[in-house]
Formats: sequence, structure tokens, C-alpha cells
Amino acid sequence: MNDNTKVVVALLAGLAAGAVLGILFAPEKGEETRDKLSESLKNLGDSIKETAASEIDNLVSLKDKVVESIKTKINGAEEEYQDDLEHA
Repeated sequence: MNDNTKVVVALLAGLAAGAVLGILFAPEKGEETRDKLSESLKNLGDSIKETAASEIDNLVSLKDKVVESIKTKINGAEEEYQDDLEHA
């Protein structure tokens, strides 16, 4: 997990914790408090899913770049080997 992702996750966790504490200490009926808490947790879950999906996309992209780089290096080494065989 890179630094930006850690910051986003920490920010989301802080926002969720603040929302939960604000709701719990608000002078409302229990049912209203539970409904607000449930909605806040649902929103947090959605945010985490979006962040995770984004990070998965980043990892897939990174994997593709690494695989392509390795293939390029292998092909280059193979060509050099073939050249060496021809000149030997």
C-alpha cells in the first residue's frame, strides 16, 4: 500500500470514527441514532470498496508493466545469445 492510499484510508477511518462518535453523543432517539450509524457505516464500507478497487487496478497495471518489462529483457537476452552463437 503506498503512502497516498494509507492517508486516504486513515482519513476515511477518522471520518467514520468522528461520525460514529457524533451520532452516539447526539441527543436523539435510539432508532434514529442507529439509522444514522448504519448509514455512516454503509458509506464507509462503500468508500473502502472504491479505494480497494482502485488499488487493485493500480496493482494490475503495475503487474502488466513488470511482465512486459521482463518479456522485453528476455527477448533482448535471447537475441544477444543468438548473435553470440552466430559469431562463435
